[in-house]
Amino acid sequence: MSNGRPGNFRRLVRQTMTVARRDFIATVFTPTFLLFLLAPLIMVAFGAVGGMGAATMAGSSAEKTRIVALVTPTDGAALTAADKELRDMFRRREGPPVLDIVAPAADPAAQARALFQAKDRNPTAVLYGPLDRPTIVHARVSVRHADYLARLAEGVLRDRAGGPQRLSVATKTAIDPVRTGTSARGENQAAFFTVFGLFILTLMLAGQAVGTMAEERSNKVIEILAAAVPLESVFLGKLIGMFGVAILFVAFWGTIVVNVGQLLPPTFARAFADVGPATGAAFPLLFFAYFTMAYLLLGAVFLGIGAQASTPREIQMLSLPITIFQVAMFGLSQVAASQPDTTLARIAEIFPFSSPFAMAARAANKPELWPHVLALGWQLLWVAATIWIGARLFRRGVLQSGSPKFRLWGKRDTAPARG
Repeated sequence: MSNGRPGNFRRLVRQTMTVARRDFIATVFTPTFLLFLLAPLIMVAFGAVGGMGAATMAGSSAEKTRIVALVTPTDGAALTAADKELRDMFRRREGPPVLDIVAPAADPAAQARALFQAKDRNPTAVLYGPLDRPTIVHARVSVRHADYLARLAEGVLRDRAGGPQRLSVATKTAIDPVRTGTSARGENQAAFFTVFGLFILTLMLAGQAVGTMAEERSNKVIEILAAAVPLESVFLGKLIGMFGVAILFVAFWGTIVVNVGQLLPPTFARAFADVGPATGAAFPLLFFAYFTMAYLLLGAVFLGIGAQASTPREIQMLSLPITIFQVAMFGLSQVAASQPDTTLARIAEIFPFSSPFAMAARAANKPELWPHVLALGWQLLWVAATIWIGARLFRRGVLQSGSPKFRLWGKRDTAPARG
């Protein structure tokens, strides 16, 4: 039995797991992995710094933005009172610019146009003339601000005609609606976050395999492994080892996200309470299954293609088309997430390289579970085919990097000569 197929298979599995354990330990137990593990936090920090800079610039520009009324003091007081009443209906950042009351000159039309050239303020709309027939000059992109000034003038005239008393007094009661399930809008949002998270995870984690491959090609480690164990074991071991790193990464950040979500203030918790997947408790399992399929597909492609290059520069050039292709699959899956019952969504769910993303979005949008059984079986076939082709490419790249012709089905490559 030791020389039969069962013995060969056990030896192949043992060699594969040895390579996988080596790659996992060599990746995880390094200071660089800590930086890689904290990469999302670093990206969020840089994004926050950039966002604060952009917000500061936008805030400084908004401080000078104004809507102006060239009216008498009496009309100005009335417009200010009407503006205060209407402005309460807007959120602070969604309301119109601050209203400035300016005394009219002898030629208010020329004065209004001259205000657009002023350096101390940046008007978007200027009103002048009598309130029953006002003239409003505005920038082409500020039609709503002009409408707001017209509404103020109309409100002042209505108050003057009807008197200051209110004709209606409403009673307002705030409640916290209790929903038994997520809404369609919340499921669509969950689908969007699912596709986005799956894309970022697979692209970042599968791309790490290429970096490892480049390092081992440069220091000749890959040749030493090829001399010790079959190249199929090297390929599968690297794929499994990097997948173990990916699981560790997902588990680490998944734990953080869950615990941070529980520590959110009640106002934030209520804001996200409506966001949730339609499949409920089964969603985490489906997400992990589709992450596995997407990672194995992309990782096998990256390893197979990366083995064809002999320098890090060549690996980057070969990886670029794969990354562009994945971005296209991401866009297709986003369309499927936003339009779950369309023909385009079905195409995305069937096409093997977009299927994990589109079906993960379906898990957030639709409660049925049986389509996922079919989808996972279909994707598993493509994972097996991609791994098989990737292993052949890997063998060819390691042993015959200078070969002018590659035959996918041909004579089995011989082992490299040992010195």
